[in-house]
Amino acid sequence: MSDNLIEGTLGTNFGNLTNLHCLSLFNNKISGAIPPSLSNLKSLEYLNLQENFLTMELPTEIGNLSNIRWLLLCNNNLSGEIPPSIQKMEQVEVLDLENNLFAGEIPTWLFDFNYLFYLSLGENKLVLKNARIAPRCMLMRLSLRSCNLSGQIPIWISNQTDLTFLDLSNNNLEGTLPQWLAQRDLSGLLLSNNKLSGSLPPHLFQSQFNFLILSNNNLLGLLPDTIGQATKMIILRLSGNNFSGPIPTSISNMLELMLLDLSSNRFSGNKFPVFNPKSSLFFIDLSSNKLSGQVPTTFPLGIKVLVLSQNEFYHVLPQNLSNLNQMEYLDLHSNNIGGEIPNSLGELKNLKSLNLSQNKLSGRIPLSFGGLQSLESLDLSHNNFFGEIPCTLANLFELSYLDLSNNKLEGRIPSGPQMDRMNDPNSYANNSGLCGMQIKVSCEKVPSAPKLKEEKTKKSNSWEIWFSWEMAVIGYPSGFLSTVLVMYVIGYFNITPQPGRRKRRRSPVRHGLFGF
Repeated sequence: MSDNLIEGTLGTNFGNLTNLHCLSLFNNKISGAIPPSLSNLKSLEYLNLQENFLTMELPTEIGNLSNIRWLLLCNNNLSGEIPPSIQKMEQVEVLDLENNLFAGEIPTWLFDFNYLFYLSLGENKLVLKNARIAPRCMLMRLSLRSCNLSGQIPIWISNQTDLTFLDLSNNNLEGTLPQWLAQRDLSGLLLSNNKLSGSLPPHLFQSQFNFLILSNNNLLGLLPDTIGQATKMIILRLSGNNFSGPIPTSISNMLELMLLDLSSNRFSGNKFPVFNPKSSLFFIDLSSNKLSGQVPTTFPLGIKVLVLSQNEFYHVLPQNLSNLNQMEYLDLHSNNIGGEIPNSLGELKNLKSLNLSQNKLSGRIPLSFGGLQSLESLDLSHNNFFGEIPCTLANLFELSYLDLSNNKLEGRIPSGPQMDRMNDPNSYANNSGLCGMQIKVSCEKVPSAPKLKEEKTKKSNSWEIWFSWEMAVIGYPSGFLSTVLVMYVIGYFNITPQPGRRKRRRSPVRHGLFGF
C-alpha cells in the first residue's frame, strides 16, 4: 500500500491483523498518531511508515513488537523522546528515525542490539553526549547528523569494521580526519558543516567512495593527486574550505562522477582536468576561487550546470564553448573576461540561465541570442556593451529575468509578448540612452543617461542561494538528476547504500529503504 497517496489516520483495526509479518505504508499522506493497538501485531517483522505526516510521541506499547526486525519511521513529524520500551525489540536490524522531531538525549542502549546494522537518527533534536559507548552491534550504516556532537570524531566508531556509510554532518566536530577513518573502505562519508581542520590524507581516496561531502569545514592544503583513484565517485563536494593550489588533473579519472563542487576555496592556476566527453558529469561548480587563464572547455559534452563565477578568468570567451550544447545553466559572472561574445554562444539551444555580468565584455549583444529559445534568465549587467539591444530578444518567449544595466546600450528596447513584461527600470539603468515602454521613456526624446534608482544588491555567491531561486526559475528537469540536486541543495542527503544480505538470515521486504 505504499506510494498510493493514502490519507487519514492509522485505524485501530490494524491491531486485529495479528498474523501480519509485513506492513508497508511509506510515502503516503497518513497523519495523526501511531495507535497503541499496532503493538498487537506480535508477528510483525517489517514496519515501514516513513514519508508520511505522522505526529505525536511513539506509544510506549511499540516495544511489544518483539519480533520486529526493520522499523522505518523516518521523514515524519514524530516527537518526544525515544521510548525505553524499544529496548525490548531484541531482534531489530534496521532502526531509522531520521528527520523527525524527536528530542532529548540519545540513549546508549541503542548500541546494545546484537543484530542492529543500520542506525539512522539524524535531523532530529537529539543530542549524543560524549559518553563512553561500547557498541555490541556491528553497524554498516550510521547517521548522527545534527546530533550536537563535539570534540573529535568519536573513537568508538573505529571499531565498527563493517561500516560502509557514515554521516556526521552538521555537528561541532573538530580536529583532523583520523587515520583510521581515512583507511576505512567507505562508500559514503558526509562530514559537512563541522569545524574539521588539516589536510586530506592521500590514502583517503583509495577507498571506493560513491559520495564524499566535506564542505564547510576548515580543511586546507593541496588536494592529493591520489584523488583520481576514487574511480567509483559519484558526488564529490569539498566547497567552503581553504584548499589551495591547482585542481588535480587526475579528477578526470572519475568516470562515474556526476556532481563536482569545489567552490569557495583558494584553488588557483590555469590548467584543468580534461574530462572524457562521454563522462556522466553534469554539474560542476568551481566558483569563488582564484582560477585564471581562458575559460576552460574541457568538460563532458553532457554538462548541464557550469558555474565558474568569481574567479580570475580573462581573455575572450572561447568559440568552442558552444560544443557543450546540453548546457542549461552557465554562470561566469565576476571575472575579467573581455572581448566580444562569440555568435556561437547563441547555439546553446538548451540554455535556460546565462550570467555574464561584472566582466569586461564589449561590443554588441549578438543577434544570435534570439535563438536561445529556452532562455529564462539573462544577466549581462556591468560590462561595456554598446549599440542597440538586438530585436531578436523579442523571440525569447520563456524569458522571466533580464538585467542589462550598467552598459553603454542605446536606442529602443525591443517589444514583444515577453519583453514587454521586462519592465523593471533597474534592469536598464546606467546605459547611454535607452527608450521604450518598459522604462516609460518615449523614443521621441531620449535622455542621455537614465538615472539609476537603486542599484540591485548582487546575488550571493554561495551555490545554495543561487540554486534555490535560479533553479526554481529555470525549471530544472525532473528525474534522477533533479532529485539528487534538490536533496543536495537543502542540505539533507539521505543516501542509503544497500548493505546486502546478512549472514544470520535474509532480511524481509527492502522496498523503499535503500533508494533515494
